[in-house]
Amino acid sequence: MENLAKTEEIVMRVRHADGTWSARPIWVVVIDGAAYVRSAFGHRSGWYRGVLAHAATEIELAGAAVPVRLVPVDEPALVDRVSEGYWAKYALSWPGPVQTITGPEAAETTMRLEGLAARRRSW
Repeated sequence: MENLAKTEEIVMRVRHADGTWSARPIWVVVIDGAAYVRSAFGHRSGWYRGVLAHAATEIELAGAAVPVRLVPVDEPALVDRVSEGYWAKYALSWPGPVQTITGPEAAETTMRLEGLAARRRSW
């Protein structure tokens, strides 16, 4: 997870019903050894809706496509810590977008990436 914590963005890939994939770069933060992502556009985001509909999901890291599961986070204290992680990691370079991704609409979409540890030790 250490390298993932230093990675500025990952590519989220979600499979559509017709079998095609869509890809979107997203920010990722690591809190207590677990990786978290959010939809900057809240529930309106296509990748987020696909994940909720149980579409196959993978991320691209270091040139590899890695299947993952995304698990919604509904613990308010953890959601707040993820917001703090976004501020700490991205605010100096991207203060405007950080305000968006830490706002209430985006915070509701906080999800934990699962399945990474078993795939590659360096993430």
